[in-house]
Amino acid sequence: MKRHLLTLSVVGLASAQAQTQLDFWHAFTDEPRSNWISERAGEWSAQNPDFVMNVESKGSYPETLQAVVLGARQGDTPHVVQIYEIGSQLALDAGIFTPVAEVSGDFDFSDYIEPVLNYYTIGGQVNSVPFNSSSPILYTNKTLMAEAGLDPEAPPETYSEVMAACETVTASGISAKCFGVSLNGWFFEQWLAQQNAPLLNNDNGRSGRATEANLTSGAFKTVATFLKDLNVAGYYSYTGRLEDWDGSDALFANQEVVFHITSTADLGNLTTAAEENGFELGAGLLPIPDGSNRNGVVIGGASLWLVEGKPVEEQRAALDFVLYMTNTENMVSWHKLTGYYPVRTSSVEALRAEGWFDEFPNYNVAFNQLTETQVNNATAGALSGTMQEIRTIVEETMQRIFSGAEIDAELARAATQAEARLAEYNSNFQ
Repeated sequence: MKRHLLTLSVVGLASAQAQTQLDFWHAFTDEPRSNWISERAGEWSAQNPDFVMNVESKGSYPETLQAVVLGARQGDTPHVVQIYEIGSQLALDAGIFTPVAEVSGDFDFSDYIEPVLNYYTIGGQVNSVPFNSSSPILYTNKTLMAEAGLDPEAPPETYSEVMAACETVTASGISAKCFGVSLNGWFFEQWLAQQNAPLLNNDNGRSGRATEANLTSGAFKTVATFLKDLNVAGYYSYTGRLEDWDGSDALFANQEVVFHITSTADLGNLTTAAEENGFELGAGLLPIPDGSNRNGVVIGGASLWLVEGKPVEEQRAALDFVLYMTNTENMVSWHKLTGYYPVRTSSVEALRAEGWFDEFPNYNVAFNQLTETQVNNATAGALSGTMQEIRTIVEETMQRIFSGAEIDAELARAATQAEARLAEYNSNFQ
């Protein structure tokens, strides 16, 4: 009997060793999203017994990108990595990834939503597969709106309408402040795009490496002035920290502000928070400057890249996993869990067919804003290896403006700083 058990053990070990181990590094640390990824990896591995897909969170978006670049230097890289949208130029410049078309040969992107694919189309080529895509919308506390004397079914759509709503909220005497949004450069990029204005020159860095940042443009000054006016009037509330997504969400979830702007990726969390805290959640389009034609939003989130230097059969298996994770059914599941856009048209059709958007109209608001986006260089988003630094420059500039600094002088200083970073980065490729 003991000999028989030993034989079975050896056979089992040989079978396990025959499986090829694949690795996927991602940037989610919260359990709902990371668990969803682990579940899909388990399903795919069960369907492909020659392979095992291992998943690991590497922390934030910047930390994940840094980990794979460092891993490439040390000879320790995954097969698939999730890279945030503004890391796309850095990923290309790193030279450690293989475009998906080179692995598949005839990759078909026809089912992907055009405004999403537009961001990841660089130099006429799609290098990575869209996964978690989002854009900002206006979240409203309809319960507080009614208490303040506002129409809960008519969220403000322009800057002047936001200001007027805030006047009403303040005059009503309710304890909540009017407006909250985290201090994040991403929102400035959105408001520039809505005005059909690029953040960077050379078609937002898409017809050539960007050398100038349009931080002194009339379009940018309009956005900065709007936020300054809200702050001066006492209507604006944020935590005082840069890019504090969670803190800003908490202000809204705790009913400390009536209106809140954040990513569609927070729809799931904020829907739950509204139920738990006893208020009705609403959603509206991102408010835009008066006189602007609504041009659309820039995709945020991330895409999935294949790391080069792997055996062909492993790369093909890795791509098969990526396509499984982003197939029609799984994108429906992912959207329902998180609020991220389902990046495939077939997923949207499936959601509409089951009445999802009728039952949950807030998700429909978010999706309609995306599909109505004009496909152009402004909404494609800015490309540069310095985008994270530029966002920080914008955020720190606004903090000084909130503290009383003069707008024109601060924007001029911000442009000088940003262009110095652009020049420094571009010097690596001359």
